[in-house]
Amino acid sequence: MRDPNNPCLFCNISNNDFELENELAYVSYDTYPVSKYHALIIPKRHVENYFELNNKEVLACDALLKELKKILEHKDKTIEGFNIGSNSGKTAGQSINHCHIHLIPRRSGDVDNPQGGVRSVISSKQHYVRKTK
Repeated sequence: MRDPNNPCLFCNISNNDFELENELAYVSYDTYPVSKYHALIIPKRHVENYFELNNKEVLACDALLKELKKILEHKDKTIEGFNIGSNSGKTAGQSINHCHIHLIPRRSGDVDNPQGGVRSVISSKQHYVRKTK
């Protein structure tokens, strides 16, 4: 199995594989998608995680997230929501040591109970009962 960090998979991707790009970041579809059109927003500068991005890179990634969201909603009318996330560190599940932000389209019925959304990274914490005052 090829190590995606040696050389860095995201530093060595072909421009032909970019779905969208701007000066500081690009979009590529995930090789192992969670859902149809699951995409990655990737800064062009090699930084290990989201917290190492400078402000211009954060804004560039955010612009691509918003542009891609509109494109996907136009392309696929079954999309009703999105999850956005970035794994920072091995303990958080990061397997490619180059920052990338996941945009995961969601559709009604894709899971039995979507309550908790990104909280499901710790499955026992996904579903919860709201406290009443």
